[in-house]
Amino acid sequence: MKVCFETFGCRLNKAEALQMEAEYAAKGWERTEKHSDANLFVVRGCSVTQRAQRDCERLIEHLKKRYPLVPLRICGCIETKKNSKNTVSENLSQPPPACIRPGSNQDSKPPLPTRTARAYLKVQDGCNGKCTFCIVPKFRGASVSTPFSEVIDKARRFIDSGYHEIVVTGCNLVLYASEGRRLPDLVAALSALTPAGSDSRTRIRLGSIEPGSCALECVHAMAESANACRFLHIAAQSGANRILMAMKRPYFARDISSLAQVAQKLMPGIRLGCDLMVGFPDESGLDFAATKGLLTRHPFSNVHVFPYSERPGTPAIAYGGAIPPFERSSRAREITEKGEDNRYEYARRFYGKTVEIVVEGEDGCYGRTDEYLWCRATGNAPRKSLARVVVNKIHHDGTLDGTIR
Repeated sequence: MKVCFETFGCRLNKAEALQMEAEYAAKGWERTEKHSDANLFVVRGCSVTQRAQRDCERLIEHLKKRYPLVPLRICGCIETKKNSKNTVSENLSQPPPACIRPGSNQDSKPPLPTRTARAYLKVQDGCNGKCTFCIVPKFRGASVSTPFSEVIDKARRFIDSGYHEIVVTGCNLVLYASEGRRLPDLVAALSALTPAGSDSRTRIRLGSIEPGSCALECVHAMAESANACRFLHIAAQSGANRILMAMKRPYFARDISSLAQVAQKLMPGIRLGCDLMVGFPDESGLDFAATKGLLTRHPFSNVHVFPYSERPGTPAIAYGGAIPPFERSSRAREITEKGEDNRYEYARRFYGKTVEIVVEGEDGCYGRTDEYLWCRATGNAPRKSLARVVVNKIHHDGTLDGTIR
């Protein structure tokens, strides 16, 4: 029996999808990327934006129409219409029975996802926030944290299986709390699992975090360990206090700046990223200028820009002062271009230097640096291994080229 997985959205969705794949494989299912070979489709959806939801719905309708007899399971952050006999909407990842492999122990620990070159470790789900633009809590509910001991155990299993980078994921990571530990404690514990600087070390990469006291503590924990990746992605959304308040974000622009400044002070050369939303209702030219100013004052070089997207059921959809879609797109392009310039300027500093990548290619040597820059290298190294690369070319998109040492 073959199952085809289609996954949309964020790293959290990816982490959940990979775990689901492992659950299916343990039951004897074979993964396929060809729709025509599948005996079952599993679509993990995303409704964060209109575009993401539309793409999911188009694929679902295509699969229903093209393969009407193949069962279709839908999960993740998307609503479904139960109007087709072959469609099942659910939030659970328990696979249906298949050819259970002989000797498999169904009472043992959950199977470990091992298909990707970097491990994705889900530690938290849900959100307690009341952001006026966000529909995610409708699907994921209040914050729930994976027990601390389970997180550490799974991380050790990833390391024992040969992983050299673990990506820590969650819906809102700063809400992590378990067994008296918070996210800074988890970062410190994960970073200490392997000796820093050894050939067998495992990098710890933290997902996006909101500004605030918890994020500042995380930065201090990162700075104290060489195993913590020198990359910080901040869920900023806007640089204008008026817009942040309308969004009901739990911080102000000064908190974004403070977090960026502390990170640069404690970890010189760290790469900064951010999420920004433009075109929120009643966003004025001055508000937009304040958001652009974040990219001028701080070297954000991994910028995710989202034009505001109306989500049914959210408070912001009833706000006045809607920004025309063409203006939202124009503002997004402007921010994107500034972020691309920052990325190139940041990447230039690595010319002639040695970087370390986790090799992701099977038919070529390429992967992400500690700072989350894409790097291609001549030479050979096993997939999932750490490789040291001497950089000899910088592309305008910030990609590095080099040679394995």
